[in-house]
Amino acid sequence: MKLPPDAIIAERKITEYLLVRRVDDDKSQFLAVAGYTLKHADQLLADLREQLRLDAEFTTQTAYGKKYQIRGSLTGPNGRTLRIVTIWMIERATNQTKFVTLIPDKP
Repeated sequence: MKLPPDAIIAERKITEYLLVRRVDDDKSQFLAVAGYTLKHADQLLADLREQLRLDAEFTTQTAYGKKYQIRGSLTGPNGRTLRIVTIWMIERATNQTKFVTLIPDKP
């Protein structure tokens, strides 16, 4: 299944979560391997949107909506490629598709 190309990716998810060092559930060091930093937030946003061209797989139904995952890769500013899984949700209340998070893909 393809998710809509205009899915919502909150800028705050990138600038205040993914690219910021956190004590718990840090993603910034993983993304830094490919050269993603706050300076490259716009590129990460664009690269995440490209994931929507790939097929999404339903994973779970929550009280808030249906969650899907997309397995893909990101090629960062330094040319290194990361294998990732992005998580998306179609909200029950609004029927909008929203980016939730990304995780490293385990081979």
